[in-house]
Amino acid sequence: MRNVVLVGFMGTGKTAVGKELAEKLKMKFVDIDDIIEEREGMEITEIFAKKGEPYFRDVEKEIIKEISKKTDLIIAAGGGAVIDEENVRNLKTGGIMICLTASPDKILERTKGYVHRPLLNVPDPKRRIAELLEKRAQFYARADCQIDTTNLTIDEIVQKILEML
Repeated sequence: MRNVVLVGFMGTGKTAVGKELAEKLKMKFVDIDDIIEEREGMEITEIFAKKGEPYFRDVEKEIIKEISKKTDLIIAAGGGAVIDEENVRNLKTGGIMICLTASPDKILERTKGYVHRPLLNVPDPKRRIAELLEKRAQFYARADCQIDTTNLTIDEIVQKILEML
């Protein structure tokens, strides 16, 4: 089976939905961010702090290139992965790309207390979320379809994806 690639902003449900979907479809779940942390031997916040975002994006691109060559995977891609055209091309080559969305309020609610999210470690995280969502909207629009997860349970989101497939 082709890969199912979940993209979208942090807090939209990529990991939770991806794990549940993988279980239902008897496929393997992989989270690009987890692979980066494992390969680099440090958390993403540490990579951003010590090596910078450009370094992180280079590692992310290399891992996406590798993962995209495999099949039968449910892939959760990091929130910013779709900014890079090559990442999008690679992810879509072997699978269907589904963008999970949510309102800024819901994202803030879901991510409060996420100290490991360097992009939200700012004085006004809600404003930062809104800015990033606006900046990334054109990139998220490249997905094959979108699901607004704001008022849905994980099971409801999984069901919608299963119906699409």
